[in-house]
Amino acid sequence: MISDSIGLPQIVALIILLQRGAEEVYSARNTRALIAAGAKEVGRSYYPVVATTHLAWIASIFFLIPSSATESYILAAAYILLQGVRYWVIGTLGRFWTHRIFTIEGAPVTLRGPYKYFRHPNYAVTITETFLLPAVFGAWAVSIIMGAVWTAVLAYKIELEDEALSARRALSEQSLEPQRTEI
Repeated sequence: MISDSIGLPQIVALIILLQRGAEEVYSARNTRALIAAGAKEVGRSYYPVVATTHLAWIASIFFLIPSSATESYILAAAYILLQGVRYWVIGTLGRFWTHRIFTIEGAPVTLRGPYKYFRHPNYAVTITETFLLPAVFGAWAVSIIMGAVWTAVLAYKIELEDEALSARRALSEQSLEPQRTEI
């Protein structure tokens, strides 16, 4: 019966799919505005790998975790708190947040909010949640396998992003250095 195959893990996977769908709408709107402002995309051919891996993670939760799995309320609370950090990142970047990599020549790199503490807080959150959510349901194999795959995919995306932002990052960090005055 279908009611036997739908449990909390499947409901959570559907909620995440809706959440990420709403984020994609926001990302697409920001993408259009960035392109109109002259932004250049980096790693365009790699984006389908990122999107497919992310969807595979959600599908693995839906299809590989039994509907009868018991949940850890402590890990679930940690996952929910992590979503607060996720939206702190998105809010900090505002109109510059997208799922893809764009750069506008000469624009400063964000060094406030969570970016004050971590160079790539968005990816730290994403990797952590990839390991954490399957663990909420005791699906340690899904957690480890999908977490490792997602970490490898994002490691390359981070490399692409760092390369694209290197000149802008240097300018942003330079502007934060204390100004010397000659006597």
